[in-house]
Amino acid sequence: MTSLINPIALTLCVLVAALVCFVAEWLPVDLTALAITVVLILLGLVTPEEGISGFGNSATITVMAMFILSAGIARTGVIQVIRNFLIQWGGKNISQQILVMGLIVGPITAFINNTAVVAVFLPIVEDWCKKQRISPSKLLIPLSYATVLGGMITVIGTSTNVLASGISSKLGYGEFSLFQFTGLGLITFTVGLTYLAFAAPRLLPNRKAPESSLSQDYSLRDYVSEVVITPRSNLIGQTLRLSEIQRKFDIDVLELIRDGAHFPQPLADKLLAAGDILLVRGSREDLLKIREERGLDMLPDVKFGQGPSGEESLEAELSSGEEKIAEVLILSNSRLTGSTLKDLRFRQRYNATVLAIRRGSEVLRERLGKVPLRFGDLLLVQGPRESFLGLQTSRELLVLEQRDVESLRQNKAWIALAIIVGVIVVSAFDWMPILVASLAGVILMVITGCLKPGELYGAVRWDIIFLLAGLIPLGIAMDKSGTTKWLADQLLLAGGHLSGFWILTLFYLATTLLTEILSNNATVVLMIPIAVEVAKSLSLNPYAFMFAVTFAASNSYMTPIGYQTNTMVYGPGGYKFLDFTRIGAPLNLILTILTPLLISWLYGL
Repeated sequence: MTSLINPIALTLCVLVAALVCFVAEWLPVDLTALAITVVLILLGLVTPEEGISGFGNSATITVMAMFILSAGIARTGVIQVIRNFLIQWGGKNISQQILVMGLIVGPITAFINNTAVVAVFLPIVEDWCKKQRISPSKLLIPLSYATVLGGMITVIGTSTNVLASGISSKLGYGEFSLFQFTGLGLITFTVGLTYLAFAAPRLLPNRKAPESSLSQDYSLRDYVSEVVITPRSNLIGQTLRLSEIQRKFDIDVLELIRDGAHFPQPLADKLLAAGDILLVRGSREDLLKIREERGLDMLPDVKFGQGPSGEESLEAELSSGEEKIAEVLILSNSRLTGSTLKDLRFRQRYNATVLAIRRGSEVLRERLGKVPLRFGDLLLVQGPRESFLGLQTSRELLVLEQRDVESLRQNKAWIALAIIVGVIVVSAFDWMPILVASLAGVILMVITGCLKPGELYGAVRWDIIFLLAGLIPLGIAMDKSGTTKWLADQLLLAGGHLSGFWILTLFYLATTLLTEILSNNATVVLMIPIAVEVAKSLSLNPYAFMFAVTFAASNSYMTPIGYQTNTMVYGPGGYKFLDFTRIGAPLNLILTILTPLLISWLYGL
């Protein structure tokens, strides 16, 4: 008995610790998953070979290949070409716009990673909103939700679906076919999109005025000023680098104006002279300090006066000549997360200056160099126009402005599309496994020039790969130790009097709530084996329970952190946390009622 109890108790302790770590976010989720693997090996709950088996698991490799295929589609401009349909058929009614947008992005995300689709459509939708004079907050949450709903149409639509398929195979039920639950996915997509089209215009507020400028959105007028170097200044004859004013004070020099001529970045080694005007970002308190210590005078606030015209003149000044300002989104695979602008030497690395940071509805303008960056942060960046070309090619940042299709490999678009279609066809007809088809597609992307060899590694979301590889051993430990069966037995004792349908519904509900605080992949690893064990004990259909958990794990709408695409639109939409709950909670409720009914009808209990 002891030999049975101890492994279960140990595994439960690791499981509880893992849940606490995931919720507390002391470490990034991928590192947390790897730490769990190490602990499982040290405790003897899995062998070293089982501990690293996740890196060779078919689900992990398939997800990696799908990231690369998605990058091939994005780099060749296939998705950008579709934007014309949005512009042509969107109209001026918000409900119609949401329907058209959803009908475009939903089918795309059935086959392409949804974070890649949101990254492409974010600047397209923002630009469209400005032209139509619509607040982007009316459309960006629907954009995210539509891609999540669309990802449930096929097995390759999300990494969670692929992982669920791999778990099904490990449990002895075989991998899911490409269109295993497409009927269910199409119905939930249609219902969800219809709800969004009618509810979003009424439930989502106008968080950002459509006609507002970037300087208005970030309230820059109080943080960007002009100062003049007086004849008594001790900066005369020095360079900005030697003077160290940007290091000692919380200011950034954006531009130098001398005799009417504007000198953009880089300015660190330019000699300063009396009469030079510096355009600086900094609080009034810091400017008063530097005035006293360094002999500078603040120019009268005439050019950047009160009201919209003052904001417009400020934005014109920041974007004059060879200079420009734009918003830059930190992506989830970015190495910038967790670091500060100072640690990264952001200005030196990108030859651009961060004026402000938006985090949801919160805007940070002071002590920016000391703020640890997060995934989803929106940086307001100012610098030379050529610097933004470098930012646009970065794999870690997304400049929120439309890229010209001509700057992509447009001549390869149809080749990339043909490769994706080929992968879909051979997988759908079971001519070869999805793993083999997707890897073959990766090789073809490189051979045909749709992707360069060096772009393969940047295309992969390594945080997701390490998360999957680290979680799979937890599932192995739960199975070997008997923890899965023990948890299933406890659930049967608590709810054994319920009918099969209500047990299925409870699993859906529990998974939905769990995925709001855990990653959806972690939730699938935890819940599917338990659900299958319960189904077997009650002689119910295991596939019905696997589908319920898979759908519930990905249908995360109530918070901006429940799903990565939600986090991506959080800052650009200027949303508050509860905006997601207001529009997402009813959608979660609708799907919690509808999905188990549909599963019972389509696949049987």
